Amino acid sequence: MSQVSDLIALLALAAVAGTWLKFTRARERAVDEARRQCAQHGLQLLDETVGLRNLRWRRVGGKRQLELGYAFEVSAHGDDRLDGRLWMHGEQLAGVSLPSTETPSPDTAGTPPMVGSDNVIPLRPRRRKIEH
Repeated sequence: MSQVSDLIALLALAAVAGTWLKFTRARERAVDEARRQCAQHGLQLLDETVGLRNLRWRRVGGKRQLELGYAFEVSAHGDDRLDGRLWMHGEQLAGVSLPSTETPSPDTAGTPPMVGSDNVIPLRPRRRKIEH
């Protein structure tokens, strides 16, 4: 009986090791894809890291596949940190979400313009609620 339990434990260990290797290869592929997407869109991949954020089953081409969602940080101008995401089906890129590299239109009237090249963002004064 001990041999059977040893065999089951060995098979479980092999399954865990195989799954870990598969997820490691998928993460390396996701890092490469994030680098490629950042270079294509004029962004800088920060910290050279991509972290697994979610797993879910998706129907692709009539078959259910495991979709891996990864999150990473990018910089558009060198002084900002923006979130990016990508989704992988196995080794294939399923989707990507990157921040816009356009400068946003100023929607804050009355905010003084930034002077110089510092990265301090002036804040608008708070609007106070008037209670009746």
